[in-house]
Amino acid sequence: MPSLDDLKKRIASVKSTEKITKAMKMVAAAKLRKAQEAAEQSRPYADNMKSLMDSISKGFNSTDDSKNLLAGDGNDSTYMLVLFTSERGLCGGFNSQISKTLKEKIIDLKKQNKKVKIICVGKKGYDIIKRQYGELIVDIIDMSSIKTIQYVDAKQISDKIIDMYFNNEFDKCLIFYNKFKSIISQIPTEQQVIPAEMTKDANSEDTSKDNIFFEFEPNEKEILEELLPLNFAVQIFKALLESSASEQGSRMSAMDNASRNASDMIDSLTLFYNRSRQAVITKELIEIISGAEAV
Repeated sequence: MPSLDDLKKRIASVKSTEKITKAMKMVAAAKLRKAQEAAEQSRPYADNMKSLMDSISKGFNSTDDSKNLLAGDGNDSTYMLVLFTSERGLCGGFNSQISKTLKEKIIDLKKQNKKVKIICVGKKGYDIIKRQYGELIVDIIDMSSIKTIQYVDAKQISDKIIDMYFNNEFDKCLIFYNKFKSIISQIPTEQQVIPAEMTKDANSEDTSKDNIFFEFEPNEKEILEELLPLNFAVQIFKALLESSASEQGSRMSAMDNASRNASDMIDSLTLFYNRSRQAVITKELIEIISGAEAV
């Protein structure tokens, strides 16, 4: 049984931990508000950009066999998987759940005899998958120095990936990130970005026919050559913002649970300490009374 002094030190240690987790929860809550607003504001722009791309691309037929971001070159032997995670830990299952989704995709692609390459945006994703799939990782993008995510950060990532695409380093690119839903819920999301994944719905044929009545100035090809890289950067920016909001929400939830557990542990240790102290006092009283009776 631990001594009373050991119990005192343990209670003090847990109280210090509780203060830290409460402080981290407050910091995450403050960051979450801004991150959530940024993520929610980016969604309409990203969705409308994708809708615009759908509208322009429907009915468009390339006149040559050159490699492009819309249709690719017909090959799909090499896949580039971009994983978005955090730079720091203590955020619950935020990093592990999206890494699990990536691993499942790798297994599926391996069964189809596809070649896989991985880019890790965030250190924690690399730490999780390096032991099992370290040989597949071609780049690690460090975001630790970035305090507030800006469009220029997404542009740098997108430009690097687009250069790799036109250098024939891969055929298709998929991004994996957590989409923010609420503080306690983040949705692991897989999205194909190269070639651009166009939406197909019941009205797609009618929309395609409608495009016949429009003239594009400049032509569709030139418009797409400008918009496709922009759309790709916007989707990367959206993934960064969604991932940031999900990270803060997950960290806030994890630190709240840690604070509750610390409080419960303090109560349990305090009760055990009081019982142990009372047992020591009772034992000493019995020894004093026994000694007095013996005299």
